[in-house]
Amino acid sequence: MTIDTISDMLTRIRNGNSVGHQVVKVNSTRINYRICRLLKSEGFIRQFETVIKEGKRYIFIYLKYENESKKPIIRGLKRVSKPGLRVYVRKRQIPLVLGGQGLALLSTSQGILTSLQAKKLGIGGELICYIW
Repeated sequence: MTIDTISDMLTRIRNGNSVGHQVVKVNSTRINYRICRLLKSEGFIRQFETVIKEGKRYIFIYLKYENESKKPIIRGLKRVSKPGLRVYVRKRQIPLVLGGQGLALLSTSQGILTSLQAKKLGIGGELICYIW
């Protein structure tokens, strides 16, 4: 039995945002770490850290909220490419998410990139998820 760790991470972030949690704990994998690094650099999360607890490695993701209204910065997450149905795009097919207000994350030959970075480099890849 295989587990889709990316979908698990996105679901934990989505659920944590919906109930107002400050921190969510996800399993640590290389791809989850790289996605967290992109989310941090794009301003969707406050911080993340890798912790070894009881012999297992986890990533603690500190969610980000607006100051006055306490609304989550991440309004939505959608997994696109799944283990049962992989979705690949060419450089000209990279989608705009909400007219450029959101991001698409791609797994490329250059690593995990945002849609803007992939367009700038002129490469396509596997469309992992949309974030807005």
